[in-house]
Amino acid sequence: MTTTLRVMTYNVRYFSHATRGVTSTGTSLRRIARALAGSMPPLDLVLLQEVETSSLRGSLRHGEGSTQLERLVGALRQELREVGRSDDYDGHYFAAHNYSLPRGVSLYTTGLAVLVRRPLRVIGHNAAAPHDITHRGRPSLPDGRKPWLKQTRICAHLALDLDGQSLDVFNTHMSLPSFLDPGFWSRPERMGHGPNQMIEARTLLDFIHAHRRSDRFVVGGDFNALPGSPVYRFLTVDHGLHDPLGARLGDLETLKRFATAGFMQLRMHLDHLLSGPGVQWIDTEGSLPFDQLSPFRGLSDHTPLVGQFSI
Repeated sequence: MTTTLRVMTYNVRYFSHATRGVTSTGTSLRRIARALAGSMPPLDLVLLQEVETSSLRGSLRHGEGSTQLERLVGALRQELREVGRSDDYDGHYFAAHNYSLPRGVSLYTTGLAVLVRRPLRVIGHNAAAPHDITHRGRPSLPDGRKPWLKQTRICAHLALDLDGQSLDVFNTHMSLPSFLDPGFWSRPERMGHGPNQMIEARTLLDFIHAHRRSDRFVVGGDFNALPGSPVYRFLTVDHGLHDPLGARLGDLETLKRFATAGFMQLRMHLDHLLSGPGVQWIDTEGSLPFDQLSPFRGLSDHTPLVGQFSI
């Protein structure tokens, strides 16, 4: 039996507008919920990066008692009802890093999330203990704690049962290239060229192959790596992960110009949606370049990638 699903990967930047700061968080969250609700065909899986559970920023705006993911699921449910749809989603949160002051005051807790449309059946996940893929030049502090300023990078894993067939879903957000690497300042292109990023890519791939149940798996996220970079080539050329958007556009230079992230005047393709050989991609409709007009434009410093596939 063939099952068709639609998946999105999207770095939501804590649902905070790039320039409006604290007070925009709730507004951007509701607008993102509205854009998700308007996606047709419906999204079955939504892979999110840069999602908070708690923060001083969130507390200032919303008070205590609810997380961003809970508010997003609630807002999405409301938006779906307003357009006459009965779809519903379950949210799974994967904590990555807690920035806190010495006395334990939490500045913010960040991580990944996956929304799963009902009635898809989740048969396993690592939300309680996401896999740490972070490369740290110094493994730990003298007392065993991890370096405070180095953000933990993780891989979230969730497995679905689709009428007797398994599908593994991996969501990740990899590190930026280390500016301490001597080559950082001499390369014209840096994203995806960092030795620290290559180590994380190997750790990520090892985790995927250790936990996938079959060749039916998808991998999405913010890789901080350009098409054609060593990280991208390691995953796609060397180890066979398929890039449906790259296949659609036809060549690396065109793919590289398809910006998924924008920072001031910079435009870069840093986000990717990849898969194993057991996934047959149908289309990537809904994937639009960063500056192209869409319901998601201006809601984050990234734009979502979307793909429909069958297994």
